[in-house]
Amino acid sequence: MSESKRLFFAIEPPANIQRQIVRWRAEHFQPEAGRPVAAANLHLTLAFLGDVSADKQQALAKLAGRIVQPGFTLNLDDAGQWLRSRVVWLGTRQPPRGLLQLAILLRAQAARSGCYQSPQPFHPHITLLRNTSHAVAIPPPGFHWTFSVTEFVLYESIFSNGRTRYTPLQRFALSEQPRISDEV
Repeated sequence: MSESKRLFFAIEPPANIQRQIVRWRAEHFQPEAGRPVAAANLHLTLAFLGDVSADKQQALAKLAGRIVQPGFTLNLDDAGQWLRSRVVWLGTRQPPRGLLQLAILLRAQAARSGCYQSPQPFHPHITLLRNTSHAVAIPPPGFHWTFSVTEFVLYESIFSNGRTRYTPLQRFALSEQPRISDEV
């Protein structure tokens, strides 16, 4: 029997946007504000799957590959802090319909496949800082990043040597026509 993997579906910002966000974060948050998320780990979670067997992973990937939906534009123009979760996040003031539909589809598929889904409403965000021990000043409005979302990714979360790394396992294209997913 194979080991389970800790998996989630997410949107990966383009590398140039990741670098811009990391620079902005360094300019606006003091080092003691919290533990910065590595640039390569910046993502917007669509559906957390938890610990998943190889068979369930294959079934979920097959279902995700059947999703037919056009891409959309994502505007990152909001930020905040969740004190209870101890994170600072970057998000969108008006989530595009395509983003909400994609998250709903993936979460419903995950739930039907036996993956627990939080009853909390979906709040699309990218975690910038973890382990914040106190309230931090959030930069005033005026920041803004925009990018086209043309795919979503199945990630594995691996904790090793005191660090978490998110490894892309499979990419799924968004388009009007059904497409076969590309393994990474």
